[in-house]
Amino acid sequence: MNPTHQLFAQLRELPQVEAIALGGSRASGLHDARSDYDVYLYCTEPIAEETRRTLLARYCSAMEIGNHYWECEDNCTFRDGVDLDLLHRDLDGFAADVRRVVEEHKASLGYTTCMWHNLRTCEVVFDRHGRLTALQRRFDVPYPSALRDSIVRANMPLLHGALPAYDTQIHKAAARGDLVSVNHRVTAFLASYFDVLFAVNGMTHPGEKRQLSVAERDCRVLPTDFRPCFDALFASMFTDAAMLDDTIARLARNLSICVEQAE
Repeated sequence: MNPTHQLFAQLRELPQVEAIALGGSRASGLHDARSDYDVYLYCTEPIAEETRRTLLARYCSAMEIGNHYWECEDNCTFRDGVDLDLLHRDLDGFAADVRRVVEEHKASLGYTTCMWHNLRTCEVVFDRHGRLTALQRRFDVPYPSALRDSIVRANMPLLHGALPAYDTQIHKAAARGDLVSVNHRVTAFLASYFDVLFAVNGMTHPGEKRQLSVAERDCRVLPTDFRPCFDALFASMFTDAAMLDDTIARLARNLSICVEQAE
């Protein structure tokens, strides 16, 4: 039996485990042989770290138990060399996060709908009382126009227009030769850029990986010169401040046109 399936069978025997879901490329079918496993463990209460360590040691050659860099995670490597990220979640808290986005239309600065996307696209492996499946049904709704508008309002002014807008910060950082700050502010610019782009296309945010290719494949509306602008951005970030300024301005302007067309 596949070690992942063996692990799932053991996890479901733990009384705290309410549901198990597989996410990422393994759930979407876009994985390759080296793609890691993103596994979401929804629990009624925490599982003791020693219990997790003992269970995972049966299948993994390397383990870091109880990391909290992002969520509560056990980061491991199966004996065949494939990585496993086992994320521990409280189902009620997760449901509340998705509700704030989908039903209350609360926007973030970047990545607003990632958890909703995760819920919609995950493969439910085990669901003791059917609650995770019920959440999938509850939030299987058309993209709310009020949510789209909220994301646009929160993020567009920071691309260009607001006093602390990212384009101004990028210009200042590039002018002083502060490459670490350039990288930091361009990253924030792109987080808000893609949040808006996916919102105006009525798409949930797929997360940090493959955003360019997902946008090109799935967005019904793309800004003019989409790929050439990104090629220019990455060619100029650390080498040509004038070209960087121009490219950032083009990205913001062309996205603004898409927003206007979608209204």
